[in-house]
Amino acid sequence: MVLPTNALLAETRKRIVPPRTTPPPVPTVRAAVPPLAPGALPGLGHAAALLRDPLGFLGSLARLGGVVRIRLGPRTVCVVTDARLVHTLLVALAHDCPRGAVQDTLKTAFGDGLLMSEGQAHRDRRRVIQPAFGPDRMAGYLAVMHQVTEERAGNWRPGQVLDVAKEMNHLALEIVTRSLFGARLSEDATLAFHRALPDLVKGQIVQSLYPHPAFARLPLPVNRRFDAAVRVLNRVVDQAVNGPAGKARSDRGAGTLPALLRAATDPATGRPLTEADVRSEAITMFGAGTETVSTTLTWLLDELLRRPEVEARVLAELDEHLPAGTAPTPEALGRLTYTRSVTQEVVRLHAPNAFLMRTAEVPVDLGPYRIPAGTELLYSLTALHRDPVRYEEPLSFRPERWQDGGGLGRPSFLPFGAGKHKCIGEAFAWAELTVAAAAILRRWRPVAVPGARAREVVWTTVQAQGLRVRLAPRTEAAVPVAESPAPTEPVKRPLPAGCPFTGTAAAPGPNPLPPAELRAAADRHADWTVRHGLLTPAELPGYQAYALHELIGHAFPRARGTELDLLVDMLGWFTVLDDRFDGPPGCRPSEAHALVDPLISALDGDARPGTPDDRLLAAWRELWHRQSESASPAWRARAAREWRACLATFPAEAEHRARGTVPALGLGLADTMRLRRHGSCLYPFMNILERVHGADAPTALHAEPALHRLRANTADAATLINDLYSLEREERQSAAAFNTVLTLQRVRGCTRSRAVRAVRARVDRLRQENEELRRDLGRRHPAGRWYLDGTRELVAGVQAWTSTSDRYLVSGDRGR
Repeated sequence: MVLPTNALLAETRKRIVPPRTTPPPVPTVRAAVPPLAPGALPGLGHAAALLRDPLGFLGSLARLGGVVRIRLGPRTVCVVTDARLVHTLLVALAHDCPRGAVQDTLKTAFGDGLLMSEGQAHRDRRRVIQPAFGPDRMAGYLAVMHQVTEERAGNWRPGQVLDVAKEMNHLALEIVTRSLFGARLSEDATLAFHRALPDLVKGQIVQSLYPHPAFARLPLPVNRRFDAAVRVLNRVVDQAVNGPAGKARSDRGAGTLPALLRAATDPATGRPLTEADVRSEAITMFGAGTETVSTTLTWLLDELLRRPEVEARVLAELDEHLPAGTAPTPEALGRLTYTRSVTQEVVRLHAPNAFLMRTAEVPVDLGPYRIPAGTELLYSLTALHRDPVRYEEPLSFRPERWQDGGGLGRPSFLPFGAGKHKCIGEAFAWAELTVAAAAILRRWRPVAVPGARAREVVWTTVQAQGLRVRLAPRTEAAVPVAESPAPTEPVKRPLPAGCPFTGTAAAPGPNPLPPAELRAAADRHADWTVRHGLLTPAELPGYQAYALHELIGHAFPRARGTELDLLVDMLGWFTVLDDRFDGPPGCRPSEAHALVDPLISALDGDARPGTPDDRLLAAWRELWHRQSESASPAWRARAAREWRACLATFPAEAEHRARGTVPALGLGLADTMRLRRHGSCLYPFMNILERVHGADAPTALHAEPALHRLRANTADAATLINDLYSLEREERQSAAAFNTVLTLQRVRGCTRSRAVRAVRARVDRLRQENEELRRDLGRRHPAGRWYLDGTRELVAGVQAWTSTSDRYLVSGDRGR
């Protein structure tokens, strides 16, 4: 469904001035002084408005004139708002107006490469690099683009929830690395590059706004993060340029960019280019060839999610001119006219360059305005491409505006710049967008995850963040994402002998995942536990009898892909940790703290070793990263807080055992339940419901006291069910067990059967109360019903699994 313009405006917060029907009047007097924008604050000028809402502020200036003065602290900057004048600035005045403060920030960090150089040095370097982007290279590049995308998309799995911005960043980085450098980056280097980019672009904009360059040398947090990001990017580039693969191909003269640079000479000196020159150009290609393309691909998928009719036309055109299994060629891409119109409209509406700068080295005339020497000139391609004078309904996504050559050659369409500094990789980027999109859309049908659409985050570039999609194979029939998978027959296991809960099979829980998919997840988990040293191969058979993957299948019936693997690995890791406390640490507080405290410290990024089992700690650090990467700050804070509470229960129980203040002997039933509530690990697993869904539950829902009650009831119900099924095993432990049935027997002096009935009645009451809470919360927060339903499935899944798992069989019962 195409959203109305007003809805799209509200959704994306792309504030822009009301449409005007004619350009502003042209002053009759030459050499006019550009008008000063209103609203400057003492000392700050317009910096606060620019930082608060960059696109809204810059778009609002167009009504004042083609060039408008703003103040950024003590500096006066001229904003060029007219696309024709920007074209003049980039073409006719390119020699007199070289690059400005934004680019100078990167020049200091990366050297005088193509992106940052000027004059003769720029022309010389462009001649050296130009052959790498010649038409004769394009066929080879297309093959690599296609292969890289097919490989990456082939590793995705049905049902997987994809962080699109992150995945497109990795894809674009790999395409650049393998196409231009003939190298492959390690996964660690790819992740490091991805994490460093935000600090690089944030530091770039902040440092460009400093009143004096000396501020960039102060030990401010933003400067330290910028410097660290520069070091990371240098290390990544070194791996591509000087790593074994990249160096070998370069030495063989295989036509890579480093090979071209190392074979070239500097016209000014006649000497070969230095390794510093090679590094500078490599960094330029990594930066320019990754973020803008990955951002545009993210916006492309976001726009197609909104417009299935546009996606259908793209797929039909691909089927006609680029059939599946056909290698893309320049000729084939040239026939994809509608697909090109779609990508052009994405680039127009979501131009990545929030703002760029030039500096007038001499006095220049820009239209009717006289610009003094030394003036900084700023322009925003994003704002220009949303100008209602140049584009009818500028915030509407309309690919048809580019049909029949309607948009080609427009001086108002400048996604890759103009003039001598026009992006050298323009043809490469257009081809990459088309080839990557074609390979992804052919294989997968992205399904919108509610509440997880792309949002604009503006720094020097307009980034797309937050888009998450659930992947469905293109051959599958479309089904609503909220529906459960088709029912499948659960794997039957014999009920543990003498089950104290029902004596019969458990009531049916939610439909589990398909057995084949669960078995594959179990196999991957077994490899994971052995690889991390948590278990030996000899220990695996007994551990696998627990069938932990089936608990996840019951409790999280919509988990797929990476979320499914994360859940199984989390549960397995927690089970291994829990088993450690069946031994001495469960009774010795010092050993318990030595084991748990480093795990808690890791939540704050503390990399100190120090646990008696460093393998357990290393696996936990990986799990915490997998849980929290790309999560919202609110989710990370909540998850970290609840993991701390969960892990802290282990030494707390050990201290109670050491002092003898076990349940009913110094520790009351209410205190025992509070301790068990967090020790059950249910709170962290309730948080993963949001990962599986692909978005946080509504903030207003999380603020509800009734939700806190429902979450506590969910943890209590699952804990009590666990106590019932683990009763016989825990009765035989030498250490005092924190089991509610045993506690009730001691507190009330009752028989085991009466204690079991009391616990069963408590579970029933908790379930009834939770249903009432769900009805009330669902009525007031309908957008969070999926989360409320997930807590029900979690408890039902725990009961379905505990009634069948070998986890709670006592020695001698196994194998019955």
